[in-house]
Amino acid sequence: MKLFTTLLFLVLFAAAPGLFAQEFPDLDKSPMDMAYYPPRAAFRSFAKTPEERVADEPVLRVIYSRPAAKGRAVFGELVKYGEMWRIGANEATEITFLRDVKIGDQPIKAGRYTMYAMVNEKEWTVYFSLDLDMWGQYSFKPEASSVTAITVPVTTTKEAMELLGIVCEKVADGAHVVIGWENKVVRVPIQF
Repeated sequence: MKLFTTLLFLVLFAAAPGLFAQEFPDLDKSPMDMAYYPPRAAFRSFAKTPEERVADEPVLRVIYSRPAAKGRAVFGELVKYGEMWRIGANEATEITFLRDVKIGDQPIKAGRYTMYAMVNEKEWTVYFSLDLDMWGQYSFKPEASSVTAITVPVTTTKEAMELLGIVCEKVADGAHVVIGWENKVVRVPIQF
């Protein structure tokens, strides 16, 4: 009986990991990332003073996937000129405004929006849409769901960026959402 109990225990112990194992997907090839304004907004709970906490209160957050160039020519080939792009990979890039803002001369209410861009060699038209939780840009129709759009110039950098990146930079009247990949950068002005 003792031998039977010991064998049963060993069999159950050996089988237990398989019974409770979870199947998790591998790391996505284009992992998600976030950009905040102000940049330290995600760390505001570590502020030492009430003034620092108020200064770090978030105004906006961008959630996006970061595709890699992997030796490919990005703009003009992977992201074709004259076609709509989701600004990233996988789901459409999402921006959340935590207060009312202004894009160009258009007031925008606080809330969640998706971002798309009509990419051209010298300028992009960046659209802000009410279509949420969208995969790619395939069903995006600017005339149906855009709340506003703004055309911004493209600048060229000396250093190439392997991964798409988005950061927020402070400017006098708000912030720029800066989008960069390969050797191209655009700055989308947000006023608040």
